[in-house]
Amino acid sequence: MASQSEAPSGYERVPYILVFEEKAAFKDTYGGEVGRVTLKAHLLRPRGRPSKTVIIFMHPIGGGEYLPMPVALAKAGFHVIYCNSRYPGVDYALIMEKVAIDLGACVRDARERWGYDKVVLAGWSGGGSLSAFYQAEAESPTVRCTPAGDPPDLTSAGLVPADGLMFLAAHVSRARTLTEWMDASITDESRPDERDPELDLYNPANPNQPPYDQAFIARYRVAQIARNQRITAWVKTRLGELRTRGRPDDEYPFVVRGTMADPRFLDPAIDPNDRRPRWCYLGDPQVVNDGPVGLARFSTLRSWLSQWSLETSHADGEACTARIQAPVLVVSNSADDACTPSHAQRLFDAVSHGRKELAVIRGASHYYIGQPRQVEEATRVIARWLEANHLS
Repeated sequence: MASQSEAPSGYERVPYILVFEEKAAFKDTYGGEVGRVTLKAHLLRPRGRPSKTVIIFMHPIGGGEYLPMPVALAKAGFHVIYCNSRYPGVDYALIMEKVAIDLGACVRDARERWGYDKVVLAGWSGGGSLSAFYQAEAESPTVRCTPAGDPPDLTSAGLVPADGLMFLAAHVSRARTLTEWMDASITDESRPDERDPELDLYNPANPNQPPYDQAFIARYRVAQIARNQRITAWVKTRLGELRTRGRPDDEYPFVVRGTMADPRFLDPAIDPNDRRPRWCYLGDPQVVNDGPVGLARFSTLRSWLSQWSLETSHADGEACTARIQAPVLVVSNSADDACTPSHAQRLFDAVSHGRKELAVIRGASHYYIGQPRQVEEATRVIARWLEANHLS
């Protein structure tokens, strides 16, 4: 049963849960029964402002229900749902195909339980490529299993398409973002502390220092891709070994070191915007590079193939966006220290139809924390786009 808590600023926050059954051979989340999925969600509903349209946010690992943007939209009179996936706060065993199922459950629930006729997906940060993946599979499903060959089959999942899609401070995909952030100086995953000094961005003895020349950047990017591919090859081999032992459902957790060494965060001339030099959205990138909260620090075989592998992940934002027919809004924040301008431009360019718009919010950071003017401007852009596309 949903509980309600009144907010003094013109809207009510209604926390609720939705539960659905699925066939599963094993659990990849902690707690609860095998075959039952429980999602926690918040409905932000303006008082005295009924609407038949709802804006739905979902991030692969959630945690954004109190961020400035969902709240600002509710204060501006829009109905908003922030729904967490089954993997709240952790992504070490996350399967993108299952997150698409979770988002589908939220979309269907919004229509059936809450009575909304129109749904607009708000893809914030990592929710951008998730929303693109979902919408592409809802409009024209093609994915029959995970990259590891496991359920779910999205072609038979009955995913309901949204009526519009917004990319808000979004990156192109988890796999591509991780690869662009990977420490290319690690050439052997079994010896992560032994690093190529000419590729180690944080080694003061490295002869390549910012501002980096184009030849070094090209060499570095090739090495990053090669590292992602090496891990993928190892994951496939390890998963095959487990299956040949007659244990097809077994898993193997592992650690990936060095995942915040993007030259962009040391050289602001690369993919330039108003971000702070030698900084990223998690803090000092040198600290984050081997710290416990970096992308993909802890992973599993199946999860790597589904969300982090360039070669196998189905949730590539650009490829999925190219398949979408719904109208698209891309909002780029000019001081974003996570999703830099090229990501927004790549998503915008990937849209294959003319019902698309790109807007830049000057001075806005990734989360709009402490930036009421920027979040107000972004809200106006969103409101204007919704009205122009008959979605408000």
